[in-house]
Amino acid sequence: MTPAKTILFCTDFSENALRSFAFAAEEAQRAVGSKLILLHVIPEPDAQFWKGYIYDVGDMDSKAKADIDAAIDKDYRPLVPEGVTFEVAMRIGDAPEEILHHAKSVNADLIVLGRQGKGMISQWLTGNVTARVVRKSVCPVLVVPMAFIEKQQKA
Repeated sequence: MTPAKTILFCTDFSENALRSFAFAAEEAQRAVGSKLILLHVIPEPDAQFWKGYIYDVGDMDSKAKADIDAAIDKDYRPLVPEGVTFEVAMRIGDAPEEILHHAKSVNADLIVLGRQGKGMISQWLTGNVTARVVRKSVCPVLVVPMAFIEKQQKA
């Protein structure tokens, strides 16, 4: 099996997502000329009242965008291996749909995402981004569970 050349890493900026980034970076380092794409999906508000405040990522509130850019610069960019092309993408909408759409548009060889480990009731009420991506993806998906991260922290 050849190393993935285009890796799509999905983040919600949680601790688990940040720790999962190491897997994406390691995979990107395995292939010469690889590309690592960080994707953050902002959920589109259901309430009509709030929809007027979000247009597209280019018009996103400047403070919110600056905060996201600062988090990427502080937490993620320093972990990108030398020689790996790093891109950032932001989308607004349903997270699984946007992840799958972006994976297809960049011809991703691998999707990497962390799993929060919500309880069954929470998954039933809100849906599970990870499960929906795994079910519908046409490329391999690496899921890093929160329990694995916790196990590493204890070691």
